[in-house]
Amino acid sequence: MLTTFALTVTFLVLFYLAVSVKVVRQGYQYTIERFGRFTEVAKPGLNFYPAFFYAVGRKINMMEQVVDIPGQEIITKDNAMVSVDGVVFFQVLDAAKAAYEVSELYVAIMQLATTNLRTVMGSMDLDETLSKRDEINARLLSVVDHATNAWGIKITRVELKDIRPPADIVNAMGRQMKAEREKRALILESEGLRASEILKAEGQKQSQILEAEGRREAAFRDAEAREREAEAEAKATQMVSEAIASGNAQAINYFVAQKYVEAVSQFANSPNAKTILFPVEATQLIGTLGGIGALAKEALGSDGTPTPPPAAPRRSPFAQGQG
Repeated sequence: MLTTFALTVTFLVLFYLAVSVKVVRQGYQYTIERFGRFTEVAKPGLNFYPAFFYAVGRKINMMEQVVDIPGQEIITKDNAMVSVDGVVFFQVLDAAKAAYEVSELYVAIMQLATTNLRTVMGSMDLDETLSKRDEINARLLSVVDHATNAWGIKITRVELKDIRPPADIVNAMGRQMKAEREKRALILESEGLRASEILKAEGQKQSQILEAEGRREAAFRDAEAREREAEAEAKATQMVSEAIASGNAQAINYFVAQKYVEAVSQFANSPNAKTILFPVEATQLIGTLGGIGALAKEALGSDGTPTPPPAAPRRSPFAQGQG
């Protein structure tokens, strides 16, 4: 009997100790209640709480968790109906508050995110809801995190998974996008034509400028050539005048002979002239040619002494008969 009793007591003691030992897994925390009243939080690992006096109240997941926001219809500021769904990421920071400050934590977070999503998107136009997802996520995160601060949790992220406008609005947006792209294409094409015309006009302008500069340079060169020709002519005339003034008759003979030969050569080059009549005496032409020869001899002489002027030519009997 004593042995049986001892074994029974030993078994009951071991059972009591086993029941009193609480093993908390990593990533979780347990709330410990004494006669139904919260006393403390059991950390991960081996914990001992006497049975029948202490009991585990709630097992709180301390890891980051996600709650789906179910799809719902939202009316935007411009009276457009859109379907929206999303997700909320949160993490419990205070196990006691998460266990006793709110009932059904996951349902509360989902309902809070849903109502605030309607509020935020209902104050925006359709175009803003489609193009400003980051702004919507930031506003939802701020509002929901502030509201859940008393529950001992931290809202880490709020993300919209999908925004689905009605089919007719999607078609209208497609036509609008097509019209906008066609408009941009026409604008780019017109700008290209404008740039081409501008470049063409610039090229014509540069061509005309270069052509005008070329004409100006040619006119300047022609004027310079005529000026130098006039200077040479004036210098030659001056030299002849000085020679005449000094009493050198050969110079004037040379001058007259040169003009005479030029005049005769012009008669000879005329296409309408077949016969040339000289209204002068042959002896005068011979005398003129003699004067040219004498002038050449004087110019080419080596002694440097001037040649005496030629004697006056005698009149030909033919010339007298003609007179």
